[in-house]
Amino acid sequence: MSRWLVTGASGMLATELLGRLRAAGEPVLALSRDDLDLRDGPAVRHLVSACRPDIVVNCAAWTGVDDAETREAEALAVNGHGVRALAEACERIGARMIQPSTDYVFDGTALNPYPEDAPTCPANAYGRTKLAGEHAVLEVLPDSGYVVRTAWLYGATGKNFVRTMAAIERSRPVLDVVDDQIGPPTWAGDLADGIVELGRTEPPPGIYHATNSGQTSWYGFAREIFELLGADPGRVTPVSTKEFARPAPRPAYSVLGHERWGRAGLPPMRDWREALRASDVLVSG
Repeated sequence: MSRWLVTGASGMLATELLGRLRAAGEPVLALSRDDLDLRDGPAVRHLVSACRPDIVVNCAAWTGVDDAETREAEALAVNGHGVRALAEACERIGARMIQPSTDYVFDGTALNPYPEDAPTCPANAYGRTKLAGEHAVLEVLPDSGYVVRTAWLYGATGKNFVRTMAAIERSRPVLDVVDDQIGPPTWAGDLADGIVELGRTEPPPGIYHATNSGQTSWYGFAREIFELLGADPGRVTPVSTKEFARPAPRPAYSVLGHERWGRAGLPPMRDWREALRASDVLVSG
């Protein structure tokens, strides 16, 4: 049985991951940002050496996409330099490391699902900082580092699209939602299951894509959420990205291919609609 260390323990993905590891009786140490700040390299090295985990899952991250546009150096300190410090600490003790990443490492101009080896080209600062973290893991841990890219992640805790839509449904008669960005809504619970399986089976190191299958627009996603809430999906109005400008540009296409995940024998993740129905997000949201 492996010893796990999970950083960013209060976050959306970590919450699901820790619940599954504890339910399975796996020894796991959960560290919040108050316990471990990735920007403190000496503290990272000391703590990892003291704990000596077999597997480290780094759920700690700067997740403010728009904020990163004007605070890129701060975001890079966590998503890039901090990840490298953690990878170096893992290298010293021979631990494996799993680094969740994002579709934002791509520019979103593709017409077909991005394979794991597709050229990266981030269109915003957040994507650049997450790509720096990917490079750090793959460079420092070529034989024991894993990058797991996902997209459109939601869960029962934290700020995410599903919880936001549920709150808006209760407070507004109608709402505008972007209809020209396409992606795979992914439940953090299913991603957590996939990460646990990856850690247990130890497939070849490198980059993997892990999302629920299928695709939709944010508009289609919002309509599905309204239907599950028993609300009228006609209250959701489609708008273009140009009509809903944000500080950081978003990828128009965020669908990720899962070929390497399948070749490794990891179980495919179910359709996004099925996952949304199975999740507890709308109940808790």
